[in-house]
Amino acid sequence: MRTRASALAAVPYLVVALVVGDALRVLLVEVEAVLHQELHRLRLHDVLLRAEQRQVVHLAQVRVLGLRREQRLRAPRTHPREPGAARRGRAQHRAPAPLPVPSGRPRYLAGELPEAGDAQGEHGAPALHLFGDPAEVEALRGSLLAWYDECKRDLPWRVLAVTEPDVNRRAYAVWVSEIMLQQTQVATVIDYYNRWMQKWPTLQALAEASLEEVNELWAGLGYYSRGKRLQEAARKVVSELAGQMPRTAEDLQKLLPGVGRYTAGAIASISYGQATGVVDGNVIRVLCRLRCIGADSSSPPVIDRLWAMANALVDRSRPGDFNQALMELGATVCTPKAPLCGECPVKQHCRARLRVEKELALASRKLLGKLPVVPDVEDCGVGGCPLCPPAAELWDSSLGVTNFPRKAAKKQPRVEQTATCVLERRGRRGALEYLIVQRPSSGLLAGLWEFPSVPLAPGLQQEQQREVLVDHLQAWAGQPVAAGSLRFIGEVVHVFSHIHQTYVVYSLSLDGDVTLDLASSPSRWVTEEEFRASAVSTAMKKVFGESWDFPPLHLLGS
Repeated sequence: MRTRASALAAVPYLVVALVVGDALRVLLVEVEAVLHQELHRLRLHDVLLRAEQRQVVHLAQVRVLGLRREQRLRAPRTHPREPGAARRGRAQHRAPAPLPVPSGRPRYLAGELPEAGDAQGEHGAPALHLFGDPAEVEALRGSLLAWYDECKRDLPWRVLAVTEPDVNRRAYAVWVSEIMLQQTQVATVIDYYNRWMQKWPTLQALAEASLEEVNELWAGLGYYSRGKRLQEAARKVVSELAGQMPRTAEDLQKLLPGVGRYTAGAIASISYGQATGVVDGNVIRVLCRLRCIGADSSSPPVIDRLWAMANALVDRSRPGDFNQALMELGATVCTPKAPLCGECPVKQHCRARLRVEKELALASRKLLGKLPVVPDVEDCGVGGCPLCPPAAELWDSSLGVTNFPRKAAKKQPRVEQTATCVLERRGRRGALEYLIVQRPSSGLLAGLWEFPSVPLAPGLQQEQQREVLVDHLQAWAGQPVAAGSLRFIGEVVHVFSHIHQTYVVYSLSLDGDVTLDLASSPSRWVTEEEFRASAVSTAMKKVFGESWDFPPLHLLGS
């Protein structure tokens, strides 16, 4: 009884302890929340101070450069000079003279830079979007090349570009890599490149190959016309240019079929050391972020500006390495969706990064109830700037630097449907053989082999599809084909760059010897091994794989 009475007497104290404990926990939570808010405010304040300091320093630098320019303009001249001579004089101490530029082209295509104090550069380009300070250009070149020397990927074409003593072989090696890398990832290209250079190490060897051999090696790499044009150009070099590759970017583009402005610039700078820039997708992304270019990056005016910028920035002593470094930066660091800004060797020159910090500072001020007190140095100050984002497109804080570049909405690929038949028979040795036919020498997948196929009009029912395919098969089967004998396998979807293609796949087994009608198109019977070694597209390999997912077909009449 006494123990029970003692326990009951202790109850009020336990209740008080629990209440006090809950109150203390609530108080600790509130204190933690206050401390977290204060820490967040201090961090925002620190960010704001750093942003304001950068803006003040930037304005001071612009003012000093402007005063220097005014002094130069007011200084008396002892003898007349042509416009731009001072700028060329400053450039001579750091690089060889730029390549001659035909009259009528903007001076910055020859590597010259607009004055830092100019509000606008050539053709009205606002200074914000240009590299107007020669010291900044030198610093950017040095930082980028130092990073490239340390971090570049070890790729087979880069090894040949450095070790191959013969200038024609060196240019050919670079040329093959640049053609293969168009619209194709590096990891995919490496194996194709090694096999290509092993089989055709010289222009002469490629010129002597057949188109069938070229297509067979290229099969699976996509954009098959590239291989055909590469061989055509190699044959032209051998037959019309005495085996000598053109020695300048201008001549490469003018004389070689399939060589555009980018490919010509890459070959000339990497193989010959010509001080010319390059602009590809990676370079577009890097330059647009470095200079806050937010207009449609695929529009001709913006592309022209980017080419001018690339030609102005390229390092005169190491043009090939500089161009590769710029592309390497875009491929590995300044990527489309998740850029590694902290690892960027030229982040101190990136105005997109400054824009992100400025937007964060403005957001902090709004959060603290303060208004901006410093000028917005990230804006051009030029109404209707052709390089700024359209006024209707607001800044998206969730994207950060990936607000740049901006592209026009992609055109949706057109939808097409094709009926395809895997036509098979038993060969003389008992192995299954499959009929493949060659596509026309021009157009999509030119010259490649495929199973007999025919385009389908939209909206056809399956029975109508069968009838269309049966009519198409009569030329190859050499015997009447009943629609009911076609076996439906399934559908295979393959997306080309501009076509969303659906293959409706059927199979048909033929009995006995079949005489083919070769008048309509070249055709041949192949085994599975021969099919896989033939110049067939990735889409046809998908179709063949789909047919193998089904049990073996029975021969007609058995």
